[in-house]
Amino acid sequence: MSLLDRRVRGFRLIDLIAAALLVALVLGVYLAKTMAGRERAEIASMDRQIDEEQARIRLLQAEVAHLEEPARLERLSAAYLGMAPVSIKRDVGPDGLADIARTVMITGKTPGDEVAKAASEHAPLDFDPTHPPAPPTAPAAAEAHAR
Repeated sequence: MSLLDRRVRGFRLIDLIAAALLVALVLGVYLAKTMAGRERAEIASMDRQIDEEQARIRLLQAEVAHLEEPARLERLSAAYLGMAPVSIKRDVGPDGLADIARTVMITGKTPGDEVAKAASEHAPLDFDPTHPPAPPTAPAAAEAHAR
């Protein structure tokens, strides 16, 4: 009698092995389907989260666009800060910036309209902060020196 023909409680041994393998395969397929279902649910949840985040991003982009509107910013700056657009009289070319910087360094004051006008006409200033003017001499010392 061979191993395949041997009987256990009335069943052939090969039939019992085949039934055990069939049960193992059924359990394996069931577990695989269960895990795949869980992963599918997680993927669907992630897709919903992505859609919600994209909707939130679009909402925030629209809010930023509204907050950065030039007309709104101009209105708020005038109302709360007292700011207004710069007058065309204050426009200075690149060549006039050095003159304005010298004026600020020497006087400590922001130049007025006359300096902006002079700078826009590219008229150089008559002083140079890198070479300060000589201190005034006393008249007596100047006369003594002249003799």
